[in-house]
Amino acid sequence: MNYTVKQIEQRLQTISDENDPFIKQCAQDERKGVQALLKKWNKKIQQEKKDRIRFENMSIYEKEARNQGFSFVAGIDEVGRGPLAGPIVASAVMLPEDIYLPGLDDSKKLTIKKREALYDQIQQSAISIGIGIVSPEEIDRYNIYEATKKAMLDALQQLKPFPDYLLIDAMELVTPIPQRSLVKGDAKSISIASASVIAKVYRDRIMLNYHKQYPQYHFDKNSGYGTKEHLKALHQFGPTPIHRKTFSPIKEMVEDSLFTYREDE
Repeated sequence: MNYTVKQIEQRLQTISDENDPFIKQCAQDERKGVQALLKKWNKKIQQEKKDRIRFENMSIYEKEARNQGFSFVAGIDEVGRGPLAGPIVASAVMLPEDIYLPGLDDSKKLTIKKREALYDQIQQSAISIGIGIVSPEEIDRYNIYEATKKAMLDALQQLKPFPDYLLIDAMELVTPIPQRSLVKGDAKSISIASASVIAKVYRDRIMLNYHKQYPQYHFDKNSGYGTKEHLKALHQFGPTPIHRKTFSPIKEMVEDSLFTYREDE
């Protein structure tokens, strides 16, 4: 083979077929650099195959719904039930039938970089996206379960065209639209997984803004969850207006009048 290692690297970037004659030529090239490139290429191809298979498996519920005659299938998920601070955010996402989002998974299993990349891809490719936000005050008023349903219904109402079938992560909503609740749906359905990604990135960005306002709580790292660092800050500085006063240990702090809410400075 008369190609340099650099030329081979560039050529491999354009090939996706394992039976391409060039791949066989590379396999016969004894140069260590070429063999290293071929190993890297093979790993990439195998990962792409796994991503494709996983995506197909996660498309089963959407395909079933369409086979039953439904045209607009929406996935719904939420993020932020467990944190001590910040809102709960739900998203409803309606995807086109021919979409492919390699690497899509439950948002909690993805790296920040991959989540952000998928967020942009979903925003560009989705038929429609809705986002529902319920504030800490509303969470305290309704309770977390009712607040979750409110956020989901708010997100659903924003979809255009309006869906005729819903796939929901471990919840049932009071709506005349036919629906299916899937436990751990964000790992089973591309629509729910997409909603999970949208909600997670959207909420994390909200918490990043709150971090600028309340840096001592490190919301940029914990997103409002009760980490050791967050709890330490709570006991040192007391709760902020975005903390949920019906969640422990904030509830006990308020009841015992240990702290009053910090006002914005």
